[in-house]
Amino acid sequence: MSATKVPPLPSTFNRLAWSNLAAQSAEQIALAAAPIVAVLLLGVGEGQTGLLQTALTLPFILFAIPAGLLADRISRRWLMAGAEGLRAAALAGILLLIWLGLMTLPLLALLGFVAVCGTVVYSVAAPALVPSLVAPLQLPAANARIELARTVAFASGPALGGVLVGWVGAAPAFGCAAALSVIAVVLLSGIYEPPRKPVPRRHPLQDIKEGAAFVLHHALLRPVFITQFIFNTASFLLLAVFVPYAVRHLGLTATGVGTTLAMYGVGMVVGALLATRVMRRLAFGTVIGLGPVTGFVAAAVMALTTIVPTPLLAGLSFFLLGVGPILWVISTTTLRQSVTPPSLLGRVSAINIMSYGARPLGSALGAIVGGFYGAEACLYLATAIFGVQALVILASPAVSLVRQPEMVGEAARC
Repeated sequence: MSATKVPPLPSTFNRLAWSNLAAQSAEQIALAAAPIVAVLLLGVGEGQTGLLQTALTLPFILFAIPAGLLADRISRRWLMAGAEGLRAAALAGILLLIWLGLMTLPLLALLGFVAVCGTVVYSVAAPALVPSLVAPLQLPAANARIELARTVAFASGPALGGVLVGWVGAAPAFGCAAALSVIAVVLLSGIYEPPRKPVPRRHPLQDIKEGAAFVLHHALLRPVFITQFIFNTASFLLLAVFVPYAVRHLGLTATGVGTTLAMYGVGMVVGALLATRVMRRLAFGTVIGLGPVTGFVAAAVMALTTIVPTPLLAGLSFFLLGVGPILWVISTTTLRQSVTPPSLLGRVSAINIMSYGARPLGSALGAIVGGFYGAEACLYLATAIFGVQALVILASPAVSLVRQPEMVGEAARC
């Protein structure tokens, strides 16, 4: 939309981007290795692995808001470095316990929980740090770089974790993840973060209320949050039933299921690579609307497999589910960074992370509806819910934005 030449991203941001790639890769390798270790080394069953997965997702709900409070009060760079150091220590603890033959499921869950706490803090603080490292016009490119690192790690981390456990054993897999976290800390230590004005000390509940009020009263951020919450519900409803549906209705083998699901990661990488070009050629609000609309189209394509049962449609559905939403993440992150006062960025980022709380809701909905009415009903319901989130964003003023909003200052606080 703009002919303005955007300068290259500064070297200090590039250190953050590489740190993000190392941190995200460490997370994905560890998340993939943990259930494999639980099953192959500890011999646990499905119910116990479910409890392990619960322990590995709880920190996103429990600690996103506290992480946001800290990100608005102290140095975001050192907060991220400390969080990544915590993750490295937890992963090294798993490595040591496996080597000593002392690993148990409760210890694996506890140390995994601690490691994911580091993930939550890093994920909350990173988007709040980016605007202080790059110029406003560079935000779309910077966010695209951050998301590209996340998508590459998301697409390759689980496979790499499985390969490492299979080839060199469980302990070296966690050792590799711990080493990547240490690399992330080293890279963060070389970043210059401009100083921020000290914030007055207040009761934490006041700060939380201020951040929530800013999001929920903001004409642009409120529909974005609602859309994201509904999207997470619908996507995890679809994912909850896809594997049994694919095997029973589409006739896929385990390899076929894995290949089809991998199209999601492929779509995310393609979307992240194209994001900067797309955002230069289309109106800013149009890009925001693309993600939810593409999500609805992806769900409709998946629902079509109930009539035309071909894996090609399922693969196309997951590809679209990756491409569109990654454009949504990049564009809405840029929007949040542009319209949020610097002193609120941590809390606003944390509230965004809280929308992930819809994921277990979607999974539970899949279990209930799928149990009573079958996977096909879940696909139709997911399509309807995706339709709702598309309507929410299309009815909002966010899609009318011609260009990225101007950066705001502290005077814009609620």
